[in-house]
Amino acid sequence: MRLEAITWERLGDVLTERLLDLEPDDGSPWRRIAFDGAPAARPGDLAERVAEALRTRGRPSRVVDTHGFLRPASLRLEYGRHDVDAYLDGWFDTGALWREVFNPLEADGDGRILPDLRDPVTDRATRSDYVPLPPGGFLLLHGPLLLRHWFPFDLTVHALLSPAALRRRTPEADHWTLPAFERYAQETDPAATADVLVRADDPRHPAWGG
Repeated sequence: MRLEAITWERLGDVLTERLLDLEPDDGSPWRRIAFDGAPAARPGDLAERVAEALRTRGRPSRVVDTHGFLRPASLRLEYGRHDVDAYLDGWFDTGALWREVFNPLEADGDGRILPDLRDPVTDRATRSDYVPLPPGGFLLLHGPLLLRHWFPFDLTVHALLSPAALRRRTPEADHWTLPAFERYAQETDPAATADVLVRADDPRHPAWGG
């Protein structure tokens, strides 16, 4: 994929204009967008930027962070704090994401989603209320490893870091996750399968294609 230099501000606007033209294949009145990337790539920042651009155009959206759907520590750390297999397949409660986020946004859903389930810092249930997403609104879901799970996204954006940039920008305490992202790149190839690719090696000067 050919990448072009762009500013973050312009990227947010370009993505927003593309989202406004989306028509879900399943007839849902909601658009479901993935902002996929390692934490070091900060995909949530781009999701928030797009949410603001949608707001200025009078379109509703909900930004959801998958870290609000971590499984309890007793389950995700069952095999130790640094288990790569567990991080790939056992840290995030994909069942809860299907039940509380995606199912309500199906064609016959009511649009009421749960913004989070568990506080990633305290490991306690957040007890958040369900929030409505009006028809015509956008789900902006961000987090790592999103393209492994067959979620019904209408558009996928992958924030890519080179291996060197990923290591450099990942806190040393989290370097144990690097093999997981290497496997993700090999097994899922998000850079090739995402609809939009954003290279974020230099946080000041992104490039994009899609």
